[in-house]
Amino acid sequence: MTPLLQRIGVDLPIIQAPMAGTSTPQLAAAVTNAGGLGSIAVGAVRAAAAREMIAAVRQATPGPFNVNLFCHRPARADPAREAAWLEALAPEFARHGGRAPDRLREIYTSFVADPEMLALLLEVRPAVVSFHFGLPPQTAIDRLKAAGIVLFATATSLAEAEAACTAGVDAVVSQGWEAGGHRGIFDPGADDAQLGTAALTRLLVERLTVPVIAAGGLMDGAGVAAALALGAQAAQLGTAFILCPESSADPFHRTALAGPGATATVMTSLISGRPARCLPNQFTALSAGGAGKTPIPDYPIAYDAGKALAVAARARGDGGYGAQWAGQGAPLARGLPAADLMATLARELTDARAAVSRR
Repeated sequence: MTPLLQRIGVDLPIIQAPMAGTSTPQLAAAVTNAGGLGSIAVGAVRAAAAREMIAAVRQATPGPFNVNLFCHRPARADPAREAAWLEALAPEFARHGGRAPDRLREIYTSFVADPEMLALLLEVRPAVVSFHFGLPPQTAIDRLKAAGIVLFATATSLAEAEAACTAGVDAVVSQGWEAGGHRGIFDPGADDAQLGTAALTRLLVERLTVPVIAAGGLMDGAGVAAALALGAQAAQLGTAFILCPESSADPFHRTALAGPGATATVMTSLISGRPARCLPNQFTALSAGGAGKTPIPDYPIAYDAGKALAVAARARGDGGYGAQWAGQGAPLARGLPAADLMATLARELTDARAAVSRR
């Protein structure tokens, strides 16, 4: 057991990624009960709902789990840009008998501006709290650490990882370009070197003084073993858990993940306003039309339109506009209950390590 896992109190170097839209308290609890670290994503909800989710996990497991937060820069409203975006999407709404919203809202509150969420975390004290899209104010980090909470932060570059270390996080999640869901880049408008999981993980292991958790494209025990061989103390898997019955992925997402599109995932900002890797669908196809040439509103304002379009399409039986997040390892997804998947991952990890030792 690595020092990081020992500190948290888990047996397996496997962390279930907190993918909003698919992670549930039931999934997190099942992963924790199987020896890994389960996770829930509360960046899309307010403190009251987060309290209920945390309570649900604790009711299902006595073990540790991770609570993930979004730390994006609060959106800057731009009525003209938002109106142009709605106009670009209007033909898609009309195609499904719907009407675009009159205006768009900032549907999520960033943790950087959410004192109620901070107060909740300090009260309930989950074993782990993780940050995505950036870092919260230093005062929040200091107070969470003082409460005995282990802190993770996603980084997509050495500079982001070093900033997280300077702020005092306990471990860095090395998110490679292969990862499904939202890219954790601090500034989506900045240049992105698009480092892969292996290169970024090895770089961070060599340069940082804190533990590194590899994430992106990892789907089985052999992938976990490879990440550990690079020096990571654990591996974070997200897409691997989407087909589990405990996941909240809808039938459209599940069907698409099992289809040919799994081999050709797409990085796009069209759905939410921030780059995210998903399965190719009717929304990602809009990049070739007017929407692809129209400036996208800030995240999560743009996501308000994306969600409304997905709802309108689903009402007509069309699930092709959903946020069907998936990483590049998607074709390796398996539809197993979380406990069975964890047992399989553990067995594959043991086998992969044994194969290396025999060489």
